[in-house]
Amino acid sequence: MSFYIWKGGDLELKVRLQPKASRDEIVGPREDELKIRITAPPLEGRANAHLIRFLAGQFGVPRRQVTLLSGEKGRSKRLRIEAPAKLPESITTPARREE
Repeated sequence: MSFYIWKGGDLELKVRLQPKASRDEIVGPREDELKIRITAPPLEGRANAHLIRFLAGQFGVPRRQVTLLSGEKGRSKRLRIEAPAKLPESITTPARREE
């Protein structure tokens, strides 16, 4: 199973987050999730806000185009990126499209 799916022009990602890392980075696919490390701690929504900023930069979109769909308090999350302007290397191969 893939960690992302296209829904029209939007991209939905399944992410496994590692907060309090030494640097922000996309590690790569792990089973059916994309592992991402971020420097923010998992306190008071800081990690989620930091993840949204990080992904907005990686996909070349404003923060308002990145939405946390599920997983607000857990490490496994589902996010939507509306009309990504660019794709990180980990998402360059075709995946299933859902129209």
